[in-house]
Amino acid sequence: MSKTIETSAKNDEPAWLKTVVDYGPLAVFFISYKYSDNLLLATKLIIGSTALAVLISFLMTRKVPFMPIVTALLVGIFGGLTLYLQDETFIKMKPTFIQTAFAFILSIGLLLQRIWLKPLMGGSINMPDRAWRILTWRFVCFFLFSASLNEVVWRTQSTDVWVTFKVFGLVGLTIFFIASQLPFINRHADQDSETSDNN
Repeated sequence: MSKTIETSAKNDEPAWLKTVVDYGPLAVFFISYKYSDNLLLATKLIIGSTALAVLISFLMTRKVPFMPIVTALLVGIFGGLTLYLQDETFIKMKPTFIQTAFAFILSIGLLLQRIWLKPLMGGSINMPDRAWRILTWRFVCFFLFSASLNEVVWRTQSTDVWVTFKVFGLVGLTIFFIASQLPFINRHADQDSETSDNN
């Protein structure tokens, strides 16, 4: 019964909210950079828009999802360093640290026999814990790959190329990866769970 109530509460959230929180700041970052050709200005705007997105999420749901909070903190730290030191290196390294942080958090969860990917994915997928563990390790590998790829791009390419990669490349890779996991999820969905307390 409690899971039904929880799922119903999630479904009451506006359909547009997750898109705004996840991709709104990226859109602001990309548009501001393309029109100004100024990465420092774009950094200021992504810090502000990320904070605004988290605030909107809280006002609409009275809670803030874990991943946007982690992202907002790292945006604030690396964006702040970029502006304070007037050094673009820090904002370019931010995706590396975000992806690595998510990989580390999920790995620690598995070592502690916790499957933290479940709540991160909204709790709407019912699979056995064994399948969740496999999916979690796949996400860990993907996050580490994305972090490594970001390092290669920002260290070897121009700022213009990196900005396009950050906004479209990483998002596109994430969408492709999640889509590639759908057959696995569908194959294990609605099977009897091995345990119910590892989330």
